[in-house]
Amino acid sequence: MHTAIISGTGRYSPEKVLTNADFERIVDTSDEWIVTRTGIRERHVLNGSGGFSGSDMATSAARVALADAKLAPTDLDAIIIATVTPDYRLPATATIVQHNLGAGKTAVMDLVAACAGFIYGLSVARAFIVSGMYRNVLVVGVEHLTSITNYADRNTCVLFGDGAGAVIVSRGTSEDSESGILSTFLAGDGQYKDLLHIPLGGSKVPLTPETANDPGRFIYMDGREVFKLAVKEMADASERVLAEAGVSPEQIDMVIPHQANSRIIEALTKRLRVDPSHVYKNIERYGNTSSASVPIALDEARRAGVVRKGSTILSVAFGGGLTWGAALYRL
Repeated sequence: MHTAIISGTGRYSPEKVLTNADFERIVDTSDEWIVTRTGIRERHVLNGSGGFSGSDMATSAARVALADAKLAPTDLDAIIIATVTPDYRLPATATIVQHNLGAGKTAVMDLVAACAGFIYGLSVARAFIVSGMYRNVLVVGVEHLTSITNYADRNTCVLFGDGAGAVIVSRGTSEDSESGILSTFLAGDGQYKDLLHIPLGGSKVPLTPETANDPGRFIYMDGREVFKLAVKEMADASERVLAEAGVSPEQIDMVIPHQANSRIIEALTKRLRVDPSHVYKNIERYGNTSSASVPIALDEARRAGVVRKGSTILSVAFGGGLTWGAALYRL
């Protein structure tokens, strides 16, 4: 059995920023209302011009992660892209990132697990490494959520931002015996699929000329119900990975959760009995970037020195499907 370590991290956020003041001019809302209910003050968004897309954000984050890991693109064995906003329905965004990087004929796949996508990708990469199948796997969470956001819906449009976060998962050496991805847990429950979904645009209910402007092509969310389920299942997933690894909440150096809502993060913190100072939050500056939020926050925390070599980190996420998962890892 090999050790799967995180050997590099990277992130990319678009330059354009939408503040709460901007939303006050778009919908009936206020900075106080948004901050009180979500904790968000601003979010990065793609302009939608110049042809820059999700694959470009993923490529940019991947290049930073590769440089951090001191690896060349040709050192990669596989590329996993977690996203619900692919460039195209076909081909997979991973193939485009592979080509952009010049990675050669690596294994490529897109993974759809909504906001939990990065945790799912991390778990798959770990399995590839631990089994001995691969040595270096790129995992990117990337979302262009503003492309599927209804800017007439005051309850959801203020939540979402765009961005990408990347990690390199590598086979560890004898010096890494105390590091690596210690445990992961993945789960889902399709009975709640209608609580957070996009009704139109798939093969079951395709878009037609008559429905081209239907709001069903955008994200729909029952925020109240999602909140209750998110806190419960994220806490359960966290407790499972801690138990599997034999780690107590007191031994966690930092919780880096999905940045969906500050109230969810605070409720999760209480459920886990973790000191709030050991929970990393950047939602006020990014909003909810779905599968990109955990790797963006991880890279930011590393480069700020909040976490470092030897830090034990718990990451957990919850998203549409419904899907959720947790990962415990030591840098």
